[in-house]
Formats: sequence, C-alpha cells, structure tokens
Amino acid sequence: MSMEQEREEPTLEGGYDPEAVENRWQEAWVDEDVYAYESDAERDPNTVYAIDTPPPTVSGSLHMGHLYGHTLQDFAARFQRMHDGDVLFPFGYDDNGIASERLTEKELDIRHQDYERREFQELCRDVCSEYEAEFTDKMQGLGCSIDWDNTYKTIEPRVQRISQLSFIDLYENDREYRKKAPAIWCPDCETAISQVEMEDDERGSHFNDVAFEVTSAGTDRDEFVISTTRPELIPACVSVFVHPDDDENQDLVGETARIPIFGHEVPIIADERVDMEKGSGIVMCCTFGDQKDIEWYQAHDLPLRVAIDESATMTELAGDYEGMSTEEAREAIVDDLEEEGYLRDRWEISHTVQVHERCDTPVEFRVSKQWYVEILDHKEEYLEAGREMDWYPEKMFTRYKHWIEGLEWDWLISRQRDSGIPFPVWYCADCDHEIVARKEELPVDPLSDEPHVDSCPECGGDEFVAEEDVFDTWATSSLTPLINAGWDWDADAETFTMEKPELYPFDLRPQGHDIISFWLFHTVVKCYEHTGEVPFDATMINGHVLDENREKMSKSRGNVVAPDEVLAEYPVDAVRFWAASAAVGDDFPYQEKDLRAGEKLLRKLWNASKLVDNLAPRAPDEPTELEPIDRWLLAELDDAIEELTDQFENYEFAKARDRLRTFFWNTFCDDYLEIAKEREDNPSTQYALRTAHRTFLELWAPFLPHVTEEIWQSGYAADGNLAETSVHTREWPRPQGYDADLAAGETAMEVISALRRYKSENQLPLNADLDAVAVYGEIDGFADAIANVMHVDALEVLDDQPEITTEVAAIDLDYSQVGPQYGEQVGEIDAGIESGEYEIDDDENVLRVAGEELEDDLFEVELERTYSGEGEMIETASAVVIVE
Repeated sequence: MSMEQEREEPTLEGGYDPEAVENRWQEAWVDEDVYAYESDAERDPNTVYAIDTPPPTVSGSLHMGHLYGHTLQDFAARFQRMHDGDVLFPFGYDDNGIASERLTEKELDIRHQDYERREFQELCRDVCSEYEAEFTDKMQGLGCSIDWDNTYKTIEPRVQRISQLSFIDLYENDREYRKKAPAIWCPDCETAISQVEMEDDERGSHFNDVAFEVTSAGTDRDEFVISTTRPELIPACVSVFVHPDDDENQDLVGETARIPIFGHEVPIIADERVDMEKGSGIVMCCTFGDQKDIEWYQAHDLPLRVAIDESATMTELAGDYEGMSTEEAREAIVDDLEEEGYLRDRWEISHTVQVHERCDTPVEFRVSKQWYVEILDHKEEYLEAGREMDWYPEKMFTRYKHWIEGLEWDWLISRQRDSGIPFPVWYCADCDHEIVARKEELPVDPLSDEPHVDSCPECGGDEFVAEEDVFDTWATSSLTPLINAGWDWDADAETFTMEKPELYPFDLRPQGHDIISFWLFHTVVKCYEHTGEVPFDATMINGHVLDENREKMSKSRGNVVAPDEVLAEYPVDAVRFWAASAAVGDDFPYQEKDLRAGEKLLRKLWNASKLVDNLAPRAPDEPTELEPIDRWLLAELDDAIEELTDQFENYEFAKARDRLRTFFWNTFCDDYLEIAKEREDNPSTQYALRTAHRTFLELWAPFLPHVTEEIWQSGYAADGNLAETSVHTREWPRPQGYDADLAAGETAMEVISALRRYKSENQLPLNADLDAVAVYGEIDGFADAIANVMHVDALEVLDDQPEITTEVAAIDLDYSQVGPQYGEQVGEIDAGIESGEYEIDDDENVLRVAGEELEDDLFEVELERTYSGEGEMIETASAVVIVE
C-alpha cells in the first residue's frame, strides 16, 4: 500500500482537530521526503536558497529559544521553497564540547578523569545519541521543513576530517602558531578558553589597602600603599608600577619594594598604563591577575611567579597557603596582613569580574603552550566581510563591529578536554618540532595513531609525543557552511573541492544575537581564510524569549517556560503564530494571549474554508467580466501579495503576519464573506471567493503549515505524491494584475459594515430592506454593490457633506500637571470651563480660561458631532452614512 493510500483522507467535516492533523502531516512530510534537497553541482548558485543552520548543543532538552529561533528559520525556508524552488534546510547536532562532557558525567554519575580518553569519548557519543534522537522528534514536532537526510554531528568522522583539514590549511598558510604564553584559563573546566568565552559579571568583593616597604635608599619614604581586590596574588607579585605623570609618587620609580608577608623584593617601574585614578595610583603586577599584568610581563621582560595552579589552588610558591583554594587563601592572607600590621584599610565594593560563560567561574591567566589562530592582523578584512553581508536587523552589525574592534587576543583554539576533535599533530621528543598529519590520512587521533614519519625531519629523533589537546568547539562549529557544502581535499588534484558548490556562499545565517562574537565571527574568520569569500549573503539575528514581565528566563528565577508544556496545551500552528509576533532581533515576552490569538485564527481559517466550500464550486471558471466588488477584492489581494512578498524577502515576519491577519480576518472574513452570502449564485463572486481562499492558504502556509496542508489537501490537491501535491511545494502567489479603485472599495466595505451594524443594533434581519440610504464618501463604482448586498431600495451618493454640527462635549484637564502649575487657580479654571467662559485657539493650540493660557499638553478636547437632518447618521473612517 502506498503512502498516499495509507494517509487518512483530509476533510473539512466537523471542527478542526489540531492534535490529529499536526501529527499526521509531520509524519507524512518526513516519510515522503517533501523537503528533500537534491544536489546538483552544475546548478546555478542563484537558483538555490541555502540556510546555514545553527547546530544546537546536545546538553539537554528543547528550550523556548530553540523553539523560537528554529521556527523563524522555517518561515524563511518555507517561503523561499515556494518562492524560488530549491532550498537546503539542514540540521546539525553540536555534541563536541564541555557541555556534552558534563551531560555524560551527570547522566552516568562518573568523572572523565577516571577514563581513558577514547573510552570516555564513546560514552559521550552514547549519551548524546539519546538526546539527539529526542531533539529530532521535538524539531519534527514543530513542523520545521528540515531535510532530515542532510544532517551532521560536530563529532562525526566526516566533520572531524573537515575540522582537521581546516587546521592544516591554516597552519600551512602561516595563520596558526603554537606558543607558550599567558592564556585565559577556567579553573572549574580546567581548560584554556578564548576571549569570546568570557563575559562580565557584577560581584561583591573588598578593596584592601596593603602597605609595601621601600627597601632602597633613593626616597625618604619607608612605605607606600597599594589597593587590591586580590590579595591572594601577592605571592605572585613581580613588580610595582607608577604612572610617569604621577608627580606625587615619582620618587618611588627606580626603587625596590619588599612584598609583605612573603618577603621577596621587586622593582618599582614607570609605565603609562597605570590608572592614576584607581586606588592609590600605585599598582602591583602579578603573573597573572589580568590582561594588563600580561602586557607588563611581556613589555618589561619580568620574571614568572605562578602562585595559582590549573584548579585555582595555591601552589608551593604561596608558602603557608599552599593547597588552599583562592577564596580560602584570600581570607587567610588578609587576616595575616592585618595581624602583622600591613593591612591599612578594607571596605566592601561591587565590581565587574570576568567569568567563563559556561560555568560562571572567574577566570585566571596562566602560562601554557597553546595553539592560536592569528586574527589580530586581519581585523579590517573581517570587518569588510561583515559589511558585505546584509544584516537583519541592520543594527546587529554594530555588535559585530564592536567585537572586532575590541579584540586584544588571537583566537586560542586548543582545549584541555577529554572529548573533542584532536589536533592532528605529534611533537619530536627531542626538539619539539611539529609533525602534522597528511591531509589524505584524516581524521587521525595522535593518541592512537602513529605519525607518518619515522624520524624528525628537523633533528633526526625517532621518538614522538602525541598532542593531547582537542580543538575548541567553535573551531569546528565555525565550519558549518563548509561542512554542508562538502568541503574536502582532493589528493590527486592537490586542491580543495566542494561536493555541493552550488550552495556556497550560503544565502542565510540565522542565529541568536548572543553568539555573534562566537559563531558568526569565527565562521567569517574560518571561511574567509579558507575560501577568500564571505560565507553567507545575509544573516538574520533573532532575539531572546523573555517571561511575561520581560525578564530573562532562568532556572534560578523560576520563570522558565517549558516548550513541552506549551505544545501540550496549544496547537503547533498557534505557537508558530506567536513566534512571528516580534520583529527579528528584538527580545520579546512570552504571552499566552498571542497563543490564544493563534488558536482563534486556526478556527477562523477552518470555518471560513467550510463556508467557502458551501458557497462556491471547487474550481469555477473566471467570468468574462468581474463585478466591481469582486474585482476590488482580487485587486486588494494583489496588493497584499506584493507587500507580503517584500516583507518575507526582508525577514519581516511580524509585519507579514499582521498584514495577512488583518486582510484575511477583517476584509475577507468579516466583510467579503458576508457579502458573498448574499451573492452565492453569482459566478463573479464564486470565482473571487475561490481565488482568494486558495491564495490565502498559500500565503498562510509558511506560518501555519499544518492547518493549511489539511485544508489544501481536502480541496485543491491533485493526484500524485505529497512532494508534488503539498501546499508547501506550490509556487508562491504572484499579483495577477487586477485593477480597481482600492480606496473606493475600502470605503464601500466601511459603508456595508456600518449598515450591517445598524441592522444588528436595531434588531433587524440582515436581509431586511432599507428604504433610503445616502452616502457621502468616495464609493465610485460600488454603489450598486452596496445597495444589492444591504437590500437598499434607494441609495444616493452625496456630492456635499451633510450638515453636521461639531460641538465641544467636554474638556479634560491633565490634573497631574495642571495642579502643580496652577495651584489654587485650578478651581477657577474648572469653573470657567463649566460655565463655557473659555476660548480654544486652534492656531496656537492653547486654552484661554480664567485669565490663563494652557498649552495643549495640559488638556484634551472631546468633540461631539450631530446631524440635524432627517434620518440617523453613522460615521466611518472615510464616509458619512444617513439611513432615512
């Protein structure tokens, strides 16, 4: 039995059952490869729309950010598939990194230190595969039009090969180096990290004024005071610095100071990097407390004193404090400074601390041998690459620009972890010369594989040491465009190739604004260095989902909204409707009213479809002449298609959703369908009804894929497999060139709505006859339609506005401003208004009363319009209607 036969026959009978409908179509789309991408290396890249999707970290369940971000990507994918045809919408799993390690340790209740690296990696793969399967189910449950035959994992062998190829290519082009140098270090994760992985955190601390003795004889002073928040670094002090313009402390320059408690002596040096406004203006340099210490260490060739080890524990250099944590040593050293008379003052402060963004641990700076990608010399090239991209929203380029301008370090890519992609490098045991794997051998693991040489080409040594470090996660994730394009090394041709060259550069990079400096920047770096091209034409930056009070969701606040709970209560299409509620790039609150609005829209679309089914045959022929009201609807539809297409092309999903909802709900359902009920046998109306309805399904399809598929299959799908008959593989609607006076038609709709409301308020049936109606407004060509639909015996179009009297009904004062300004005079002002003894000067926008002139921001005038002629007056936005 074929898939087409197995599927339940779609029908409009009964109410809409989202649970059954959504599950059915999600399975069918996957089973029947509706969104499959067929590669063709000869295809013109301009005929393919390729999305460089973010691989989510495999470290837990779907959160609202995943739900929101991936839904936005799907809006783009579905629109482009209908608009241009061929779309690659792949999916990746980032199972390569600290997050995956910690997930494995937590799930299995183990420590990575207790396992051999390859064994622990296998455990990570097993745990991650379970979460990846769960992630796949949940993504399919969102109705995302992903091609599930185009997936990848950032740890799989193919990706390992590409990542190692990237390393070798950069190495051969002198864009990488290995160096023993100060590196940013996370004591909790026990690995080096890059500048991008730090973030600022406001924390409580203490400033400590500590006295240092002067031991040389070049100054009359016996001591000076240094203010520090990190007394545990005192054993690592290697010098003291004074600003060359600091006249008050210039006598110290060239002298020698003794370090309190620890007793070693250090030089006092002048350097313009000293902040004279901070503390006493005298600062100690320790190896290392921060970036400035590193600059001084390198500039003045200072000695290295390592007092803190890789786990934030005090070393032997710390003497009596050896083995303490930095926090314990901080308090113990302060106590001893006070006891020995060196602590002169201590007070609480709040200051910014740099922490590792993954674990919130304050970072340290340690000297170690690490691998770096050289980026500081190419900052201008990366900026230019950013300028070549289209940014949605445009303001996000500023974040990218500021990040690059603020870079102070090359990109540190080595990590001291057990799970990850290994560096394809061995070192000569005698001279430390690097032996890099050959490209055709990749992927390799130096801990398990032997180098391709028997002896060191530099010194002839025959013993080798394997590199134990692995790549930074971002060193691999930054290659996603090349991974999806099938970048590889052709050993025979001795050149890099792409299996799917038609995809590169990609059309869109969608991602969150919080990883511009992580993922987007590093992707630009890698792809620019490898291909000389910008990796994507445009980037769409989404914001974050906040709670209903516009606070960031976090477990500690207890305000996290779980997608599972939302999807259990609301249809997927309603959730997708909510996801389109904010402008791309903006953080926005989770509000259930948007989900309820989405539910109502689904019911409206379903019920409107049933009504159209009753009013018009499935495929009516276009009549020779369309009547004005029907031509107007189709002309309005043309206008909407043009505007919506432009909005989708510019990723303005919120504008597109609201424009489409207003036109569908207000114009089509509330106005035109009511008209159509009165004209159901009219061929012109039947054609307009069906044309508009079919087009609405196509326009709603990117937003509401399940309900539109169900309705489309029940009424419009031809025979064939789903990949051919699906609404999602239809061509996007194009304007058909219908001409009409849109303004006049809009006014006519207002008049019809006003008369319908008049009948309802007067408890008249909608088909009740009205003897005479007069209309003042532009309704050229639509008078007969109004009379026919609303059963008006005589409808007159007035050339002149009816005699309407406009009077002031009330003047409302803003007492919050009037009270403080006029005090006791407020009573007189009120009395003047009450008695009518006032004057409103429209030219000057002032109210003259009780001898005062009140500016227009202090009062608001309520006007009342009355009609003194025969009949009842009804005013609309563009017309005046008199029912006689």
